[in-house]
Amino acid sequence: MARKKRRFEQLEAAAGKREEKVDYRDQFQERVGTRVEEIGKRFEGQGRNVLYGVSALVVIAIIGGIFYLWSSRSYAAGQAALAKAIDTSQSPVSTTPAPAGSTQKTFKSEKERADAAIAEFQAVAQKYSGSIGEKAKYFVAVNKLATDRAAGEDELRGLAGSNSPAGKLSKYALAQALASDGKYDDAVPLFQELAGMDDPVVAKDTVNFDLAQVYEKQGKKKEAADIYFNIAKTASEAKDQDGKPVPMTDTARQSKTKLDQLDPDRAKQITEPEPASPFGE
Repeated sequence: MARKKRRFEQLEAAAGKREEKVDYRDQFQERVGTRVEEIGKRFEGQGRNVLYGVSALVVIAIIGGIFYLWSSRSYAAGQAALAKAIDTSQSPVSTTPAPAGSTQKTFKSEKERADAAIAEFQAVAQKYSGSIGEKAKYFVAVNKLATDRAAGEDELRGLAGSNSPAGKLSKYALAQALASDGKYDDAVPLFQELAGMDDPVVAKDTVNFDLAQVYEKQGKKKEAADIYFNIAKTASEAKDQDGKPVPMTDTARQSKTKLDQLDPDRAKQITEPEPASPFGE
């Protein structure tokens, strides 16, 4: 009530002195108003520049949004085109025609299938850049191994210099191709490089198993046995988050079988974990 009374008294005083201007702003309003006036004077005459700056930011934001939307759609389209080409590369090879109404592609020979896949992957590589284009080039090179092996290996060499996933896959594919050609001395350094990487893309056990096989063919049985032992031993001792044994992978089991042949005594040190009971302990 006291506050209302004072306010009415102020209004009455103002009514009695019409020729005097009364300002009802409190101290906070005074400070804010003064600050706004100072800022206004600071930008006085620069309104156009400020407007241009704000407009530029808006335009940049719009362009950024459009580019993001376009790149997202482009990436999705590239992934779809790449998947379609991969399907072609994995289509069945058969002399028997596909059943009526089937949409499954079939090819009469691996060469025919590879030629069709190469054409699709090349189209993807020409249309899309970045990781999609690089993956497409990798698949072109891999499929060329079935049509022009020398050209395929050359293209894989060119891609293997990259540290990208496609580059690492190219290095692995090249190492496999060289090993199957009997070029063991050329294949070994590539497998060793991949095995030494933190992320070789291909599972390290797979890379090491392939390396051990090459060592066997070179007559380096001890080196091969060491790798087989490490793969199998590590897998046999693996535990899950609950501390329970993890089943050995196929690669680990194959390594143990290989070790049985090369060094039976060391193989006895490896005990495959028993499968967990479905009824619990």
